[in-house]
Amino acid sequence: MAYTPHLAVVVCCYAVGGIPFGYIIGRLTGIDIRAHGSGNVGATNILRTCGKKWGYLCFLLDSGKGFVPVILVQSTVAVQETLPYTDFMAIAAVVSVISGHIWSPFLKFHGGKGVATAAGAVMALAPHAILPALVLWYVVFAISRYVSLASIAAVGAAPVLAIAIDCFVLPPERQLGRPNLVFISVLAGLVILKHRRNIERLLDGTENRFTGKGQKSDEDCGSQ
Repeated sequence: MAYTPHLAVVVCCYAVGGIPFGYIIGRLTGIDIRAHGSGNVGATNILRTCGKKWGYLCFLLDSGKGFVPVILVQSTVAVQETLPYTDFMAIAAVVSVISGHIWSPFLKFHGGKGVATAAGAVMALAPHAILPALVLWYVVFAISRYVSLASIAAVGAAPVLAIAIDCFVLPPERQLGRPNLVFISVLAGLVILKHRRNIERLLDGTENRFTGKGQKSDEDCGSQ
């Protein structure tokens, strides 16, 4: 069948994205992370509940499962030479790995909020936009101590940075092109929408600041 390779890419990326590293790390430390802190299986809840080393490990693993499949799709010669619509396969890979994280088939289609996985996936697609966005995340978090605010700021800035760098910095042969820029913008909007409850709490002044392991928290966002 002509479109079997496309389906295989989507299914494989979805399966990789669905690997619940936060849940696995929680089990390794003797807990079900879904019953602690915010109940989320993302890196922020792991960081709060299990400690820094586990939280950082979870962030790296969640980011990696976004980055690796997308970079493989982009670089595989077989995909580039034999599949039609190659330009859109990387986008399909990004959507699939993020969907897998948010709706993990291994956790009855529940999961995290997708920020770390999205960062890794878009890093493969547009590294020149993600790197300065990560710097912005760190600056906002260092000042405010709100993981949610830092994440929303970085996600919102990523498409703006991508467009600006494409237009004013990169030569034509290295530019992302309109489909990728539109996709990154839509993805950023969806990720921000996923954090609407955090936005409401920020506006109400009830969002929790990050203080470290063991802090009681509501449903947090950030690297989840």
